Amino acid sequence: MSESQTQRGAGVPDSLERLWTPHRMAYIQGESKPTGADDDPVGCPFCEMPKLPDDEGLIVARGALVFCVLNLYPYNAGHLMVCPYRHVPDYTDLDDAEVAELASFTQRSMRVIRSVSGAHGFNIGMNQGNVAGAGIAGHLHQHVVPRWSGDSNFMPIIARTRTLPQILPDTRDLLSMAWQSV
Repeated sequence: MSESQTQRGAGVPDSLERLWTPHRMAYIQGESKPTGADDDPVGCPFCEMPKLPDDEGLIVARGALVFCVLNLYPYNAGHLMVCPYRHVPDYTDLDDAEVAELASFTQRSMRVIRSVSGAHGFNIGMNQGNVAGAGIAGHLHQHVVPRWSGDSNFMPIIARTRTLPQILPDTRDLLSMAWQSV
């Protein structure tokens, strides 16, 4: 390795191979995340997505009070999020009708993912607040993450890298088509 490579951050050679994922830098640096207060919907991606056509916003399905969208930074292929249209930060801010539709969409998301990809299990949950790990704390969203036996192999554990077998628009199309029939 040349001196200039070391100075540019390539480091000292060692026995480890590097898997580069430069597209993740947008997430790490917070691009496209809301910059205002939690109660400010300006710039909130969950407020902007429903304004786009479904294919552009990666929206799988729309309800009266909530919608289902693919995660731009998925933990696994088919990682969905169920979001209320209303910009609220906390689960306790939802009214009864929103809670009911969010629960219904979560169940249907599981059925759709199982029908398309045969998921063995799911992680389902909400991170409430920045300290709890919410990347976008100002707009409530519930994660529906499909899991398969052996999906936590060495890649995410050792290499801190996820391998996704399909591009997001193709995954959205499959899930959206299945949503109509499940």
